[in-house]
This record gives sequence, structure tokens and C-alpha cells, in this order.
Amino acid sequence: MIFYPIFSAVALASGTLLQKIVLKSKKMDIKLTQVCEFLAIVLCLLPFIYFFWELNPKAFELKNFLIFGLVILFSIIANLFTYYSVKGGKISNLEPAKILEPLFVILLAVLFSFFIDSHLYERNFKIIILALIAGTSLIFAHIKKNHLVFKKYFIAAIFGSFFFALELVISRLILDFYSPVTFYFLRCSSIFLISLILFRPKFEKLDKPLYLKFLGLGVLWSVYRIFLYYGYLSLGILSTTLVVMLAPLLIFFFAWKFLNEKINWKNILATIVIVACILFSFL
Repeated sequence: MIFYPIFSAVALASGTLLQKIVLKSKKMDIKLTQVCEFLAIVLCLLPFIYFFWELNPKAFELKNFLIFGLVILFSIIANLFTYYSVKGGKISNLEPAKILEPLFVILLAVLFSFFIDSHLYERNFKIIILALIAGTSLIFAHIKKNHLVFKKYFIAAIFGSFFFALELVISRLILDFYSPVTFYFLRCSSIFLISLILFRPKFEKLDKPLYLKFLGLGVLWSVYRIFLYYGYLSLGILSTTLVVMLAPLLIFFFAWKFLNEKINWKNILATIVIVACILFSFL
């Protein structure tokens, strides 16, 4: 089962790189990108729905239906923040903010454990202390000449990480009522339809290379999330989150190798500290 989050981490790193390549195009804005990405994901999942469709009638209970609605809402917000940050900022500079997502997942899971009497979440007070250490390292990474520098793209990345984490944590409340493939398909289909109605993008901006890149993103994001959900069900949120922390290391390497981005030593140090805090939280 350990392979689930490993595959998820590799897909996340690869998808982040490809997403940056797509958003670098002057033809692409964040609204068109959101519609196209989720359309690509839906098309990639369609062949698998016949084999993996599973939907428990409890999913239609009012409480669970409302939770699913919150998942959609938080997903849309998280993606818009993320597209904005990735389009305007360098991946290597944004990674300390994006790496906060698993830290937010752990903190929110602990918070939920106080209110939900269930096997879904765990409680660990030492994580709070580790979160403070990680936050301090994040501040240190953005101090330049005795003043604090949090650029707008970095702040957007933090918001994106928080809303993605919130979405993932509340998804665990209803994930048992779906197969991971069904859940992700319904999630992405809903986001696609809502985004299409709200944004009304102009698809004529796209060319064949962009179509192929979006198809690649559809495959990568499907692998990332589906294996992540399988990890939640089989290993639990904390263990899965730990292994997926391989992704930031891969993202730094990809940004250096393929995008020629220089890596700031403070960002590397902050990332190491945050990863160490998350690793230590499992000891």
C-alpha cells in the first residue's frame, strides 16, 4: 500500500511542472486553465468509470451532500489561488508555501479530531509545536535586508495550500461512500461544469500542443488524487501525507532541471525544516 502515496508524489511533482509550462503561455489565463484542466481530467477518467463506479446511498443524505458541496467550493477557490501563483511566480520560490499544504492537512485533521468521534482523524498535540517551528522557518525564508517579503504570488500560494488542505480533510468525512475514482470523477465533473458556466472561456485560444499538455495534466492529476484517496483509505491521512512529502523534493529538482530556475538557499532550508517537522510528527 505504500506505493499509493509514492505514485501520488511523483504525479504531483510532474503535474506541477507541466502546469507551470502551460501557464507560461500568453494564451492562457487562470479561468481558461481551470476549465481545460478539469475537462481533461473528466475525459481521462471516463474509461475507468464503468469498472470502478461505486456509490453508497448514504452519499445522498443531506449532511453528506452538503459536505460534498463544500469540497467543490473549496476546490474551486484553491485552484484559482494556485493558478494565479504558479502563473506569476517561480516554482522554486513558491514551494515553501505549497509545502505547507500537508502541514495544514495534519493540523486540520488534529482539529477535526476534537469535534468528530471517529477513526477518521488522529490527535497529537506535539504537531502544534512543530507547526510553529515550520512557520518560523517560513518567515525566515522571506526576510530580506531586515524586512519581511511576502510577494502576492507567495501569499496566493499559501491560500491555495490552505484551501486544498481543507478540501482534503473534509473529503475524508464522505470518502467511504465512494470509490476513489467515483469521488474524483464527480468532484472534477462538478468543478468543470460550474467553471464553464461562470467563466465562459474562449477555447479558440488553444492549439494542438496545448491540447496535448492538458491531456497530460489530466492523466497526472488523476493519478495524484486517486492514489492519494486510496492512501487515505488504506494507510490513513497522516501516513499518506508523510510519503507524499517526496513531491517537494522532486519539484525542486524539476524546476532546476527543466525550467532553469535558481534555487534560493533560504527556500531550501525552509523546505528542509518543514519536511523535518512533518517527518518528526510521525515519530
